Amino acid sequence: MKNKFPLFFLLLLIPCLLPAQKVRYSISGTVFEKSSLEKLPGVTVVNLKTKSGTATNNYGFYSLTLSPDSVKLQYSFVGYEPVVREFVLTKDTVLDIELLTKELATVTIIDESEKVSENTQMSQVSIPVAQIKEIPALLGEKDVLKVVQLMPGVQKGQEGSSGFYVRGGGADQNLIILDDAVVYNAFHLFGFFSLFNGDALKSVELTKGGFPARYGGRLSSVLEMQMRDGDKEKYRVEAGIGLISSRATVEGPIKKGKSSFLVSGRRTYIDLLMRPLMKGPTKAGYFFYDFTGKINYQYNAKNSFYLSGYFGRDKFYSKLKEGLYQSEASLGWGNATGTLRWNHIWGDKLFSNTSLIVTDYNLKIKVDEFYQTDSFQLVYSSGIRDLSLKYDFDFSPLPEHFIRFGFVSTYHSFFPSALVVSGFGDGVDVKARKIEAWQSGLYVEDDWLITPRLKANIGFRLSYFAVQRKNYFRPEPRIAVRYRLRDNLSVKACWTVMNQYLHLLSNTGVGLPTDLWVPATKKVAPQQGWQAAAGVAKDFPEHNFALTVEGYYKHSRDVLGYREGASFFLIGDLGSGGEPINWEDEVTPGQSWSYGAEILLQRKAGKLTGWVGYTLSWTQMQFDEINFGEKYYARYDRRHDISIVAIYKATERITLSATWVYGTGNAITLPQAEYLVSEHDPTGQQASNFQFWDFRSDFGKKNDFRMAAYHRLDAGIQFHRKKKRFEQTFEFSVYNVYNRKNPFYYYVGYDNAGNRKLRQVSLFPIIPSVSWNWKF
Repeated sequence: MKNKFPLFFLLLLIPCLLPAQKVRYSISGTVFEKSSLEKLPGVTVVNLKTKSGTATNNYGFYSLTLSPDSVKLQYSFVGYEPVVREFVLTKDTVLDIELLTKELATVTIIDESEKVSENTQMSQVSIPVAQIKEIPALLGEKDVLKVVQLMPGVQKGQEGSSGFYVRGGGADQNLIILDDAVVYNAFHLFGFFSLFNGDALKSVELTKGGFPARYGGRLSSVLEMQMRDGDKEKYRVEAGIGLISSRATVEGPIKKGKSSFLVSGRRTYIDLLMRPLMKGPTKAGYFFYDFTGKINYQYNAKNSFYLSGYFGRDKFYSKLKEGLYQSEASLGWGNATGTLRWNHIWGDKLFSNTSLIVTDYNLKIKVDEFYQTDSFQLVYSSGIRDLSLKYDFDFSPLPEHFIRFGFVSTYHSFFPSALVVSGFGDGVDVKARKIEAWQSGLYVEDDWLITPRLKANIGFRLSYFAVQRKNYFRPEPRIAVRYRLRDNLSVKACWTVMNQYLHLLSNTGVGLPTDLWVPATKKVAPQQGWQAAAGVAKDFPEHNFALTVEGYYKHSRDVLGYREGASFFLIGDLGSGGEPINWEDEVTPGQSWSYGAEILLQRKAGKLTGWVGYTLSWTQMQFDEINFGEKYYARYDRRHDISIVAIYKATERITLSATWVYGTGNAITLPQAEYLVSEHDPTGQQASNFQFWDFRSDFGKKNDFRMAAYHRLDAGIQFHRKKKRFEQTFEFSVYNVYNRKNPFYYYVGYDNAGNRKLRQVSLFPIIPSVSWNWKF
């Protein structure tokens, strides 16, 4: 079997190694934004005479190989005026292009943006950052992950949460990437807001299936975000003040036309607003902050260097002082990432990106108590730290082939838990059991135009994971096929195999910071899954609409769940024999199935933009040691999910926006019946007195109860005022316009007559918010 891998690579590269039958020349270059010299990813480059084309990569580079002839190239990108260049191709040509935003343009040209019917990739959506900023949001906080939740196939977590679940996968099965760095916990405020400041982002792209071979390590989705490089021409400032936080972004040239910087920061002031209202001995508060920075330097036409990073932290704290007693408690978690990149153009057909990446995530809970001369302290911590090297190539040998290949290698350091308890007794000191692991991936993929109608992306990834002297080698074949039935109409299909060597241990499934990241080990196998999907893609270029309809089936195995009664608080504690409790003994493996259909009608350009999405899905799980080994519906199984997003530019000064969402209620476990059970009295006799009787609940099957359906309408209006050097936007928005009382959780209570009754707790009523943003 092992000899087949090199053979597969050779077969995949044969088309590139064959000598060309015709003389061909290459056109290559970089596409920039005209006003800032920012490199633009995803720009479509099409020869209008032959309809052949390509797109710029994540760093704005493109390469197109054509026969010597008269060519007419069109460069187009959503939000920018297309550019057309016509000339006779007689030699290899370097052609850099600058695109002008539509707001600044004086000439209107018909925009022929990239068509979904032409792209081989399926189950992928790109979200314009401008749209993210215009969609109404909770408390006015523009949130990338909440916008991602509005896409078909993506289920939201609890009310207000930024957590998301893609095609039945868990919260840990989403690969979230910021400038090549993996982000492990992407949330502030226990998941109510995401880490990412939209002012610093250049592109947001979500892949739900049909994963190209360059992505690995997760089963459900890839959310890739790129930070803006910073303006190389002039200084800019963008800032905003909202109800709970303020933010600011500053960018500009270090050396005009050659290098630039961008810094962006945000902080809440909930703690500052609440402090004057707190009376009595207890003081408590919460805040989060985040900081994003980037420096880029273009050494010459072929070499560019980038240094970017993210730093953020959340902290809850409380203080109590009453007589001789005082206590302090805190809960904090934070992320830090750093990426050093080198882009090199080896020639007109080959481009490389080399990245050195550092990622660090940590959680710490601390409690200190003092009474007279006695003291008590509890410290709980966990975390994960990565150091990665990534080397990627883009190769365009022939017009019919666009090849990507490369590798990534990561050194993981896991600290699942450490618990220190001292004072008021002998205390406990369980040191963190550091787990070290290596994870690597080697990949190659070819986007191959087989015939004018048939195109395929054929790829292969070999993944490797080494931990505790255990080596896992897993092959991951990938294939995606597009067949064009006629202009603007295609059918697509894909099949992928994925492996995931990390697990997230969670009691709640909502992605709280107290959830633990742990690796596959000798006792715990990696997660593995495969997904098949098929669908239709139709473009309506005359109206700027794109329609996709897809069906999918996904199966995952070796998914981890806590055994009944286990939780992260026990891990690292001591068992009855005084030995530390190992997390590997508290989990059980299982499998999951998910299948369904998705419809997305999207419009990215024009006065009215937005989308309508619908998902019909089923997700079931099965663990031998949970629910008596029977299948059950996952908590976030959602039969129907609808989202409607509309953004209307009424005038140059007024923008209207609204979103409406509907979803089938979550599947949860509730008591089905209660019984009065007798207990033994202290003498060991059968109870004869009522005080030794107690209620016992029968919960029935797991997740056998459905919460009420979730639906909500949000609306907003933005007023823009532009001057020569200054622009400001005042926004008023309303979250949950018709004050729907959506369920957050249920509990069993009592009515006025003393009868037990199911009660519902709702979190967010109608909430108006205002914000003021400006840039100059």
